[in-house]
Amino acid sequence: MAAPQLPIGIRELERKRRRVREHAGVQVRELREESGISQAALAAAAGIDQGHLSRIERGLVQPSIDVLVAVASALGADLGMRLFAGAGPRIRDRLQAPIVEALIRQLHPRWRPFPELAVPKARGFIDLAIGLRDNTAGVACEVHSELRAIDTIQRRVAEKAAALADTGVVGRTVTPLLLIRSTATTLSIVRTFEATLAASFPAAIETTLEAVRGPSAPWPGPGILWARLQGGRAEILERPPRGIRLGRREPLDPTGTLRA
Repeated sequence: MAAPQLPIGIRELERKRRRVREHAGVQVRELREESGISQAALAAAAGIDQGHLSRIERGLVQPSIDVLVAVASALGADLGMRLFAGAGPRIRDRLQAPIVEALIRQLHPRWRPFPELAVPKARGFIDLAIGLRDNTAGVACEVHSELRAIDTIQRRVAEKAAALADTGVVGRTVTPLLLIRSTATTLSIVRTFEATLAASFPAAIETTLEAVRGPSAPWPGPGILWARLQGGRAEILERPPRGIRLGRREPLDPTGTLRA
């Protein structure tokens, strides 16, 4: 039986609503100012109160679609809407939190953790970001208890890492890290796409853990870690699960086999 799906957090929903309000308000204000139209004139043309338009431009209220269509039409603009695909549904199960907790507990004090860090430029959140306290390097970690679309997961974690680097919050450079729950299903998927994943996440698990836990080991770059769940508690694995070559110190050759 599949794990129960939990409701999206109220605070997260409010953050998303606020970003949408602010983005819509900025667009309305910029287009109005570029057109040389006053708030009073635009409000009258759209059939709304000027005070309401002012609150829309400041991102303080969520206008209805009808109001946005009226404002856009008065500005000679078209209103569009798009839902951006992510790495999978933003519906979390009870399995992700203990995995994040387990990794945070592994961190040497030189690392600063940032769970559920918002990255607006990437239109989403990073499950866990960590950054060296000297701000030289950071890591964007995505946790997956299931693997759906490998190509989407690779693209989204790379986008989030790049967007996080632009903010400078966790470091001047940011690299991606996948933390995967070890199950029969995820192991089977990784075996199927092992060479592709090795090209995108080449760091060895031992090297990654040395950097996570140690006082001076450099971050080795994009990599994958594995976690095992038992009795509601997560354990970060010291090496790849049995039968998985991805993440071992010995690199894979182009055919997907271990080099001698």
